[in-house]
Amino acid sequence: MSLPKDGLPAEQVLDEIRALRAADRPTHGGRLFAYVYDPGLDGLDELAMAAYALSAHVNGLDPTAFPSLLAMENTLVGAAAVLLDGPEGVVGNVTSGGTESLMLAVKAARDGAPGVQRPRMVAPVTAHAAFAKAAHYLGVTLDLVPVSPQTLRPAAADVAAAVGPETVLVACSAPSYAHGVVDPVDEIAAAAAAAGVRCHVDACFGGWTLPYLRRLGVEVPPFDFSVPGVTSISVDLHKYAYTPKGVSVLLHRDAQLRRPQYFAYAGWPGYTMVNPVISSTRSGGPIAAAYAVLRHIGDSGYLALASRTLEAVRGLADAVSAVDGLRLVAPPSSTVVCFTADAFDVFVLADELASRGWHTQPQFAFDGVPPSIHLSVTASVAPRVAEFGPDLAASAAAARAAGPVSLPEVSLDRPLPELLAALGFGAGLPERMAPVNALLNAVPPHMREALLVDFLGYLQRPNGE
Repeated sequence: MSLPKDGLPAEQVLDEIRALRAADRPTHGGRLFAYVYDPGLDGLDELAMAAYALSAHVNGLDPTAFPSLLAMENTLVGAAAVLLDGPEGVVGNVTSGGTESLMLAVKAARDGAPGVQRPRMVAPVTAHAAFAKAAHYLGVTLDLVPVSPQTLRPAAADVAAAVGPETVLVACSAPSYAHGVVDPVDEIAAAAAAAGVRCHVDACFGGWTLPYLRRLGVEVPPFDFSVPGVTSISVDLHKYAYTPKGVSVLLHRDAQLRRPQYFAYAGWPGYTMVNPVISSTRSGGPIAAAYAVLRHIGDSGYLALASRTLEAVRGLADAVSAVDGLRLVAPPSSTVVCFTADAFDVFVLADELASRGWHTQPQFAFDGVPPSIHLSVTASVAPRVAEFGPDLAASAAAARAAGPVSLPEVSLDRPLPELLAALGFGAGLPERMAPVNALLNAVPPHMREALLVDFLGYLQRPNGE
C-alpha cells in the first residue's frame, strides 16, 4: 500500500485500476438500481470524460482567474432555473452533490436569521438523511414530522404545527428518495410562508425528470418555483441529467436569499476567502463534463430519456404486481419502484435477485412502513424489463421456499471481527447479505448506526490491520 520506490509504467497502473474495478457493481446495462444513473446513450461517457480532461486542472476558487468555469457554471444554473420555472432574478451555484446542496440550503436559512439563537428546521421523517447531517454539522435542531403510513406524505397541518419562533427552514421532497413520493409542496410552502419561514424543496432526485414526466402526461403535483413560498430548490445533475458524479445545483428565488450561503473571511494575511459552496478549491472537471452532457443531450433528448424511463417504471411496477406475495409500497409517481413482500423475507428476495444479476437497494422497516426493495429506474432499464419479470418471479419462488432468515445468536457486545465472522464475513463481503440486513432491520436505529460506523471503519484500513 506504500508508494513504489520507482514510478510504475502508465499502462501497469491502469491495469491495476481495471483489476480493482472488476469487483464493482456494473455501472451500465440497466441491472443496478441504485447509486448510478445510466441513460444508455452511446458515446456519452467519452464526451463527458473528454470535457472533464479539458478542465480538470481549472480551479473554481477564483472565477476571475478562470472565467470559462464561471460561464459553464452559470449555464448549468440557468438550465436548471428554466426547467424548474425559476422567476427572473433566480440565482444558484453548482455543488458537489445533493448533500452539499442541502447543507448550504440549511446554512443560508440559519445565517439568514441571525436573531434566532437556537435555530430549528422542520422536515418530514421521509426527508433525505442529508438534512439530519446538515443539522448535525450546523447546530440546527431537526424537528421531524410523521407521514401517513398509507400515502407516505406528511399532512401540511402537522408541518404548520411543528413550526415555531425558532424555525428557520421548512423542508420537503420532490420526491422522497426511499419511496418516490412527492410531498404536498404547495400546502407546505404556504404554511412556511404564513409563518415567515423559508421553504426548501429537495428535488435532488426528481428535479431534472419530473418536469419532463409532466410533459409526457404524468400527473406531477406542483413542486417548483411556480409554487408561492418556495424559496430554494436543489437538483442533482448527476442523477437524471446523466452527468458524471459530483454535480448538483442549488437555486434560490433571489440573490438576497442566497447571500448568507456564502462564507467570507478576511481576518488573516492571505487572500480574502470568499466561497459560495463548502469547498474552496473546486476542480472544473465535473462542471465541464456536466456542461458537455447537457449541451449534447438537449431538451428533446431529455424528453426522450424520460419517456423511456417512464416505460421502464410502468413495466417494473407491472412485474411486481404480477407476483403473488409482492406489493408496491406506493404507486409509482416518479422514477422509483418500491415494493415489499408480505409472504416471504424481502432480504432473501434481494439476495435471490442479486444471484440473477439484478442489484437492488434493500430498505429497513421504519415507523410502520415495512422493509422494502428500492429501484431507482433509469432509461437504460427499459430494454431489460422483459428479463426482469421472470427473474423476479423466480426469485420470489426461491425466497418463499428458503423461508425467513434465521439470525445467529450473537451478542452485539462482542468485538467487531467476531461479530462479522458470525454474520458470514470473511476476507470480504459475504455472498448473501440477508442475514446482515435482517440483523440491522431488527435492531433500533441508533444501534444500527453504531454497527455500520464500526463496520465502515473496519473496512477503511489501508493495511488491513
